[in-house]
Amino acid sequence: MLTKPKMRVGRAQAENLSGSESIQVLEEGVERDVREMTTWHKRDWQQFYELARRPWRKHRPPRPVYPTGLNRVLPAAGFSLSELDDAGVDLDQAESWGLPVDAGRIGAYGPNVTVLRDFVRSSRQPL
Repeated sequence: MLTKPKMRVGRAQAENLSGSESIQVLEEGVERDVREMTTWHKRDWQQFYELARRPWRKHRPPRPVYPTGLNRVLPAAGFSLSELDDAGVDLDQAESWGLPVDAGRIGAYGPNVTVLRDFVRSSRQPL
């Protein structure tokens, strides 16, 4: 005989679960809430795919890199101030666009400046 799997949840979580059955179980002198796991219905899947098909509303900010050797780069903590300056982006704009900034980095890496310029150009164009 097959039974539905049960999932233990805390009292506060069980109150927040909407549309699912919550059962009180007394186990070893401690009262716990147990709810039956449910599967997604057709409307849940439709909402999921509608969300997944939507295009990005904004362009994702680029991630900075720094050279570590011959033909090798590693991710950096943020863009240096000189890279932002070379790309024509001030610190306030960078923060509003969600660009990571690392004030401790010194120097400008050419590919980072190019990527920043492309990002600025694409973020100013309406989608």
